[in-house]
Amino acid sequence: MIEVNRKGEVWVYAEQEEGVLREVVLELCGKAHELASQLGVPAGAVLIGSQVAALPQQLIAHGIDRVYVVQDPRLEHYQTTPYAQCVCEAITQHKPQIVMYGATPLGRDLAPRVASAMRAGMTADCTDLQIQDVTDPRSKEVHDKLLLQIRPAFGGNIIATIVNYDMWPQMATVREGVMPLREPDPARQGQVIPLTVSLTDDLFAIRLIEKHLQPRTVNLKGARVIVAGGGGVGSKANFQLIHELASAIGGAVGASRAAVDGGYISKDYQVGQTGTTVRPALYIAAGISGAVQHRAGMEESAKIIAINSDADAPIFSVAHYGIVGDLNKVIPTMIKALKERSVVE
Repeated sequence: MIEVNRKGEVWVYAEQEEGVLREVVLELCGKAHELASQLGVPAGAVLIGSQVAALPQQLIAHGIDRVYVVQDPRLEHYQTTPYAQCVCEAITQHKPQIVMYGATPLGRDLAPRVASAMRAGMTADCTDLQIQDVTDPRSKEVHDKLLLQIRPAFGGNIIATIVNYDMWPQMATVREGVMPLREPDPARQGQVIPLTVSLTDDLFAIRLIEKHLQPRTVNLKGARVIVAGGGGVGSKANFQLIHELASAIGGAVGASRAAVDGGYISKDYQVGQTGTTVRPALYIAAGISGAVQHRAGMEESAKIIAINSDADAPIFSVAHYGIVGDLNKVIPTMIKALKERSVVE
């Protein structure tokens, strides 16, 4: 644990693979800039790798003021121990007050290791971060401008706000897609600061022999139109209606957890707190009741159309347009209308 540093920077761990930054990193850069502005401190990023010289300007363009770079040929591929050593030494040297990681498989591996080594608290899978004055209910002491780490708890049935008074840096992993990706400013200026970290050979206990990457075939975050089906679709065979509507409208297919758990479609298509957070121009929810866990992943869509036979379904509370009816009748009618329209055009 490092001492409480009220002037410390707000940092992002800049996860990259083969010289390409993860999109969640760029999302967090915008959030770091926002939080740092509220605190009156710079926003920083820790960038670790072998050939990463081209990446600092991308981070700066997205809101980072200082990029701390650790380069070493042995860091070409991620390994927990040496990467954690780099982050810990960077924190020890520069004493940030907040460190954020993307809640990716790599981030979920690295962040707890760093938190343990630094004896600092960490909140996992945050969906929002805010700065606010907080009163300690035990001592009644008022702490100025602490980080509120907001995340779902108890299966998404409540939203918990977690505050760290004295175990610094304040650390959090943040889910992909929950922070808006801001437009970069290529003209923005910042500092690139090389860091020297002591990396002994014994830290590299693993040698990578071969690497196989399976490309992601589903990109819900990048879709402008999503047609999502829920448990109300009824069966895997009936889920074909969702595919047909998505094809007719030129959209991507999504699903609720109930549909995934029912075996109608794979988890890659899941939208919600335990799936992907999306913000499309149009989101069509068919046979989805609208549990809070699902709404948290899609309620910021520009337009939401809900199709459900239950007029009291919670999904209608966030929908801009609602259709109360049997999706087995509504969706074929929509598909027919869309096809007739395309023929006329």
